[in-house]
Amino acid sequence: MACLSPLQLQKFQDDGFLVLEGFLSLDECAALQQRIATLMAEMEVPKHCRTVFTTQKEEQLRAQGASDYFLSSGDKIHFFFEKDVFNEKALHAQDPVFKSVTHSPKVQDLARSLGLQKPVVVQSMYIFKQPGIGGEVLPHQDATFLYTEPLGRVVGLWIALEDATPENGCLWFIPGSHTCGVARRFIRSPDGTSFLGSEPERDDCLFVPTPVRRGGLVLIHGEVVHKSTQNLSDRSRHAYTVHLMEAEGTVWSPENWLQPTAKLPFPRLYT
Repeated sequence: MACLSPLQLQKFQDDGFLVLEGFLSLDECAALQQRIATLMAEMEVPKHCRTVFTTQKEEQLRAQGASDYFLSSGDKIHFFFEKDVFNEKALHAQDPVFKSVTHSPKVQDLARSLGLQKPVVVQSMYIFKQPGIGGEVLPHQDATFLYTEPLGRVVGLWIALEDATPENGCLWFIPGSHTCGVARRFIRSPDGTSFLGSEPERDDCLFVPTPVRRGGLVLIHGEVVHKSTQNLSDRSRHAYTVHLMEAEGTVWSPENWLQPTAKLPFPRLYT
């Protein structure tokens, strides 16, 4: 069982994030790592499709905003570079090993304990964060890219497949920042993509590091401000991330870059 206690639920509601150690077993972590290694060995990414995944405004609009490879990646397993690091997307929908973890009873129990009535899986990603070159992810809110009305309907599940420490690029959060709305939005239109609003300057002293051991899970509220630093250590920091949305009474913005398709609508986590 992966149900939250009342104290854990309250802490998540107060802070906008929560660490759950031991969510996956070491064997489950190893199985996902072995599967991604197989996918990496089998998949060739054409040079013209090697899109950089970034949260920086100018780089994002240039590298992703005009890329069909990026904009059409919601229902496919696609590779992306994140400042010299490979990432891979849509694993929850297209790969049986990752799909089994995403829809596992423990994930379903966790979603139910969060009060989600009709959760759907909108996105997944495997993040490699390689030693020595793992790129920085600047402060951002997931709702910038996954916007809903009303807000507060998206939650991220960030699963550490290796120990995540301040040295190799663990997550950092501003506690309570999920109560301040969304600073900017990444908008997709027939003419391309653009940002509405801007990310404000934030004092580094507001961020707290969130180390987590292999197999641990970090719950992330869709509006909480978070970041990760470069991995300049000699150890990688692999993670598998999934975003869930409460579909009951929720409008998924038609301006989001990621849209469900007739071929693959957002799959329900449970029925």
